[in-house]
Amino acid sequence: MRYRVVLFDLDGTLIDSGPMIMASARHAVRSVLAREPDAAMDEIVRAHIGGPGLDAMMEAIDPGRVDDLVAAYREENERLHDTLAAFDDVLAVLPALREDGRLLGIVTAKRRATVGLAFARFPLLEQLTDVLVGAEDTTRHKPDPAPLRVALERLGADAGEAAYVGDSPFDIGAARAAGLFAVAVGWGGIHSAERLLAAGPDVLVERAEDLLDVL
Repeated sequence: MRYRVVLFDLDGTLIDSGPMIMASARHAVRSVLAREPDAAMDEIVRAHIGGPGLDAMMEAIDPGRVDDLVAAYREENERLHDTLAAFDDVLAVLPALREDGRLLGIVTAKRRATVGLAFARFPLLEQLTDVLVGAEDTTRHKPDPAPLRVALERLGADAGEAAYVGDSPFDIGAARAAGLFAVAVGWGGIHSAERLLAAGPDVLVERAEDLLDVL
């Protein structure tokens, strides 16, 4: 066991929420801006997933309608959680990590209430989560290291004994800034492998079972 603490991003890492995020953003644009989403808007959304939060995403789409866009997005996103899928092979790895005696956590840009919707759909996630850091827990967000540092503080752990697993350049940037072992994963379907590698992870894995080897 190389790392006794393993922290995970949520969207695109543990849960297959990329399609739901895109659908929610498109709904917001249609309902608030009364226009059809295009490829440029889709790219804006993808570029922000996993980053500093929903407000920043919507500001990039239309800085004059941020609050309305966020409200429309959240309403649709909550409705779509009934269709949320998980990466089953990743969830299958979590018990094995726990059986080794590790502490597990989730560090996400999502609000705690929205994380609760994922927990309700996949109870195993909540059962195996020793610490949760959500959007409300810090004033600075990934790629700033603050959320990861809060998680470590709550677990009583040092950065050198911890790894962070995520599917976005924001995750990798936060891990590197906080001094954690940075694991990029390629199954999220949101960010390309080239973009992930450009962020400088310690390792890029394409299969969930490979986490057992690198951690």
